[in-house]
Amino acid sequence: MNNIVLFQELLCDNGKKVGIATLNSERSLNALSGEMIEALYPQLSSWHDDEDIAAVFLQGAGEKAFCAGGDIVNLYNAMKSHTGDYSPEVEEYFTKEYQLDYLIHTFNKPFIVWGTGIVMGGGLGMMVGASHKVVTETSRIAMPEISIGLYPDVGGTWFLNRMPDQCGLFLGLTGASINAADAKYTGMADFFILAEKKQALLDGLKTVNWGNTVALNHDKLSNLMHDLELVSNVKLPVSHVRAQSALIEKVMDFDNIADIVNAIVSAEVEDPWFNKAQKSLKHGSAVSGHLVYRQLNTGKNMSLVDCFRMELNLSVKCGQFGEFAEGVRALLIDKDYSPKWKYSSIADVDPAIIDWFFESKWQADEHPLAQLGS
Repeated sequence: MNNIVLFQELLCDNGKKVGIATLNSERSLNALSGEMIEALYPQLSSWHDDEDIAAVFLQGAGEKAFCAGGDIVNLYNAMKSHTGDYSPEVEEYFTKEYQLDYLIHTFNKPFIVWGTGIVMGGGLGMMVGASHKVVTETSRIAMPEISIGLYPDVGGTWFLNRMPDQCGLFLGLTGASINAADAKYTGMADFFILAEKKQALLDGLKTVNWGNTVALNHDKLSNLMHDLELVSNVKLPVSHVRAQSALIEKVMDFDNIADIVNAIVSAEVEDPWFNKAQKSLKHGSAVSGHLVYRQLNTGKNMSLVDCFRMELNLSVKCGQFGEFAEGVRALLIDKDYSPKWKYSSIADVDPAIIDWFFESKWQADEHPLAQLGS
């Protein structure tokens, strides 16, 4: 599909332009397909190098979702055609996805993501890399990979480790859904603007006196968004993460994954949000739980580039191990919602299996992301 991503250039009053990219697959909630990535990457790279482009605005078609995640149905088909073995298609997809995410993280101009509606998985990977991350009253954000036998990739090693009070590990383990207030509290969003103000934002971008100094352009854009926040004049919803921060800190205060998981699922609290998080963890993949815990501990002091390199290795191995395919089967293919995980509890998982996931598949110079950031 040639129109899987729509591109346009908004001419501003002073002659500069804003590049606008729209993920154009409402039916799939703008799930990030390989075709989308292949369309986005060269266009964003071109805008990156184009002196006439002052900023970039990335959005999803429709109101329901910015992007509900990666195109895991296609990944499932690739995994099933290589059951129990390495899948080149899985490696290719994640390699290109992480290159796109890294480009957004390191973009040399203001980069806006309009994170309205559902923002999950691969969608969040794009949003957190933006310099100006916008949420609205409908934003619903999550990294729910534990429910499909994966782990929070797309830079999760980087951004979950930068959240306050261990809530990054909590969100990674439980896949808990968060709102706009949570997103601002955890650093996953910068601005809260009402969904109905999107056109006002686009109109405002035309009037900004864009210059050639990147830092000043960032400031001008931030001022515009701050003004729109004030105009919105709507109180943010209650932040679940902030409201339960003391409990989250308490249940995370252990030095091993088994005790942390036990503390979370056994916590006695009457809070629908926390209770739903407990349920997700209980029914999630025990292998994924171990991967999240070691991923975040291993990556605490890693550079962004090294986080993506480690994650590519983990993702390729997830495609080979079988847990990921089983999770997708249960949730999205057969929809029986009863995944047959290989281990029934965190305590049952063989540590040697987790060691295998973290053993690199490639020599350093052979890594598909060896040149990332160079």
